[in-house]
Amino acid sequence: MPKVSDKWPRPSQSSLQRRVLRHPGRIWVLLILGSLTLNLVMIALLASLYEGEGTPGCKAERSILVAEEKKSVVAAPQQQSTAEELVSAEEISVSSTSGKRPASKDAIVNLDHGDPTMFESFWKEMGEHGDIIIPGWQAMSYFSDVTNLCWFLEPEFANEVRRLHNLVGNAVADGHFIIVGTGSTQLFQAALYALSPPDAPEPMSVVSAVPYYSSYPAVTDYLQSGLYRWAGDASMFDGDAYIELVCSPNNPDGSVREAVLKSRNGKTIHDLAYYWPQYTPITDAADHDIMLFTVSKSTGHAGTRLGWALVKDKDVAKRMIKFIELNTIGVSKDSQLRAAKILKAVSDGYELPVSQNNHRLFDFGRQLLSIRWQKLQEAVKASDIFSLPDFPLALCKFTGEKTGTYPAFAWLKCEKEEVEDCEGFLRKHNILTRSGRHFGVEPKYVRISMLDRDETFHLFIERLSTLHH
Repeated sequence: MPKVSDKWPRPSQSSLQRRVLRHPGRIWVLLILGSLTLNLVMIALLASLYEGEGTPGCKAERSILVAEEKKSVVAAPQQQSTAEELVSAEEISVSSTSGKRPASKDAIVNLDHGDPTMFESFWKEMGEHGDIIIPGWQAMSYFSDVTNLCWFLEPEFANEVRRLHNLVGNAVADGHFIIVGTGSTQLFQAALYALSPPDAPEPMSVVSAVPYYSSYPAVTDYLQSGLYRWAGDASMFDGDAYIELVCSPNNPDGSVREAVLKSRNGKTIHDLAYYWPQYTPITDAADHDIMLFTVSKSTGHAGTRLGWALVKDKDVAKRMIKFIELNTIGVSKDSQLRAAKILKAVSDGYELPVSQNNHRLFDFGRQLLSIRWQKLQEAVKASDIFSLPDFPLALCKFTGEKTGTYPAFAWLKCEKEEVEDCEGFLRKHNILTRSGRHFGVEPKYVRISMLDRDETFHLFIERLSTLHH
């Protein structure tokens, strides 16, 4: 049988070239058709992969992409209308109206946070008395004063802290170590760390009498530490070893408090953030083992993120300093220098002649808050569906007069029988507050900030006055 190659001899290269030259159109048509066919095949293959018909790896990647797309849709912010969506219904969260001025009469009034913007007008009037310029070369080192136990504490800030306490008479600063922190929240965590035995068989119980500050439980359990854990209401606690948190005047209800528990193995932290003359009469100089203060509520500079602790015991102070060292390697020098200038301006307002500085922060705060509280009490009385706590007059050693109590927050109770959730009721009227359940009590109560700007507070009073039986 003859070979194929013998019967059908292969054309030579020169022969192929002659055919291409004679029929160039046919050859290009064949090439284009072939290319189109290959493209269609590839498109079909890719489409099947994206529809989930490809390899397991492709399927997994596709499912992840779909899940992320769905997640992003869920997390996308909704357009604000007559109500507002918070980040989480179960947690205290920042909302889209936090820190903002109301844009209209129908705007949402957000009084959930204690943002002390009412002090802005005072500091605008202060002008250069509160200003500071920090050169680019200043405060570059980690270290402030290595001869001090708290090596990251700026001496200027420490001096102004002692000066202010001596002026106001609200706390004994002499005989205490001053520890600076990034707000009193960091100092609170440092104190828990310092007071908890590292070799205890179980975590130290942390308690506070209800209604307690809403952040105490969350901050205590945030890191799920093996050293301590939140144990709830101090008045219900049955045990010998504990750390009790005493906030006085209390956030949220403004009451003056003392420790509920008494035990040799118990420890106490006094949170005195609101023990200043604009909020309450200064009746005595507090002299406790651990006392926490913050620039946020004393002067209104919440954005400076600075607090300080007065601590008696050196070993406790050392452990608190070690916590801050490990947590943030000290505290911002820029914030300390600014706070030092602010505290100096406050003290100067009372110690210097009026011709040099006639701006008095505590007088401003007390006067404005007294007016606000009067307006709120009138609106509550007219509504006949809410109630507020009563506060007796007391002699203030700072002013030398009998003065009232004007807390930074109003602890409002809804007395309307059919309303069990006061926060939800006010939300329907575009007033955002913080529910009593965050403070360990029933939701008939809400906490309302009294520290916002004038336009926000006035709109709140106007809207509250329209709510009746």
